[in-house]
Amino acid sequence: MTKNLLLDAAILLGLAILGTVGYQLAPLLNPKTDIALPLSSCDLGQGACAATLPNGTRIEFAIEPRPIPVLRPLKLQATLTGGEVRRIEVDFTGTDMKMGYNRPQLERQEGSSDHFVGMASLPVCITGSMAWEATLLIDTGKAIVAVPFRFLTGK
Repeated sequence: MTKNLLLDAAILLGLAILGTVGYQLAPLLNPKTDIALPLSSCDLGQGACAATLPNGTRIEFAIEPRPIPVLRPLKLQATLTGGEVRRIEVDFTGTDMKMGYNRPQLERQEGSSDHFVGMASLPVCITGSMAWEATLLIDTGKAIVAVPFRFLTGK
């Protein structure tokens, strides 16, 4: 009886620890944003897409090469006009299937205050074609703005 009670206690303790770790890591999967812009109708697979932030800053974002491949290095570029930002991250999520955490940070290009670059790659989907959402997470210093764009891979 004591052996079963210890085993039950160990299982409950393990579940509690697992739940605590999951709770602590949840913000990574769902980033905190202050403002979320509506989904753009622009297709990143066709070319660069642009959006205007609430503070008036215009951002243009592009992924190369095109068409956007999976399992190959992707060059990410963001260019600002009319404003400053502290940080830009790109959160890649599958629209129909969870594909894991994939959020590279773009770095300010040396010698430029308005051009950010980074690298990423996308996992392969076993079903072939995959719809993706690339959400720019832009820290303006006053708010974190989410700017979503969509594209397809494996056409």
